[in-house]
Amino acid sequence: MQPDVMHTQQFPSHGLYIELMAHASGLPGDELFAQMITAQMIHIGALPPGLGLSNMEFSALLARHYPGVKLAVNFKAVIADPRALERDDVLALLLEYRAGKDRSEQWMAEIVTTACMDHDHLWQDLGLWSREYLSRLMTENFPKLAAKNTHDMKWKKFLYKQLCEREGINACRAPSCEYCVDYLKCFGPED
Repeated sequence: MQPDVMHTQQFPSHGLYIELMAHASGLPGDELFAQMITAQMIHIGALPPGLGLSNMEFSALLARHYPGVKLAVNFKAVIADPRALERDDVLALLLEYRAGKDRSEQWMAEIVTTACMDHDHLWQDLGLWSREYLSRLMTENFPKLAAKNTHDMKWKKFLYKQLCEREGINACRAPSCEYCVDYLKCFGPED
C-alpha cells in the first residue's frame, strides 16, 4: 500500500487521533501535531518517541494542545548524534523564519528538524497524511521561508538548498537523496 493511501485510511478513524482532536485547544498546529503523534504511536513515519522532543517539551505540547490527554511514551536515552552540526543548521534556519505567532512554532521546528535526518519525503518522515499537510505546516509556522519555495520543490530538498545557498554552494542536495525512491522527481506535485 502506498504511504499516502495508508495514512489517509488509518488516521481519521484511529482512536488516538479522534481522542486528540476531541481535546484539541483550538490552537495553531492542533491537527498537525495530532497526525504526527498518532503516526509515531502506531509506528508510521520516522519520528522517535515524543516526536523527537524531550520528555518535558512533549508533556508541555500535550498539555497546551490537548489538555487532559495523557500518553505513555517510552523516551529513549539520548545518544551522540553524528549529524549534530547539520541538525543545528536546519533548526537555526527554521527558527530564523518562524512566524512568531505561537509558542508551538519552536516545537514544530524541532520536530521538522528531527524528521529531516531520515530518508523519505519529509511529510512521510513526519507521519503526516500527505504533502499538502506539510505545505500547510510550513506556511503556518515558517511563512516567509515557505514563500521562497516558488518552484514547489520537495520540502526537505528545499530546506537543504537554503542551507547551501547560505554557504554559497550552487549544487546541493539533501543528504538522504541517494536513498530516496523518487530521486529523479524532486520538483512538481507528488502523486
